[in-house]
Amino acid sequence: METCRTLHDYAEYTSRVREYAARMPLDEAVERAITECISEGILADFLRENRAEAKKVSIYEYDEERHMRQTREEGVEEGYANGLTQGIEQTAVNLIKTRLLTDEQIKEVTGLSQSQIDTLRKNENTQ
Repeated sequence: METCRTLHDYAEYTSRVREYAARMPLDEAVERAITECISEGILADFLRENRAEAKKVSIYEYDEERHMRQTREEGVEEGYANGLTQGIEQTAVNLIKTRLLTDEQIKEVTGLSQSQIDTLRKNENTQ
């Protein structure tokens, strides 16, 4: 039963850090969460005895979590941009193959430059 209490308290502490970090600098958010938790009996003994280390670790873990989230978001954005570029290029290749549109029309539809269309045409002819 004590393990469940400790786990619950830790979840409460980390929740407060996240909540406060959304609206104040991280070191202040961690300090506020620690102070409140001690005063409310949440991990009080541990935080009182290990305050500096708990603060340091909390800041490091939160920064690492934020970094990982940003990295994932950047990866998604990059993947979306790459997919969009590939889709536009494939559309241009398909239009080149049909020979129904002029290069000017293909440029207008896809937003590609003449040199990009020339490169796609050259690559398509070499395959």
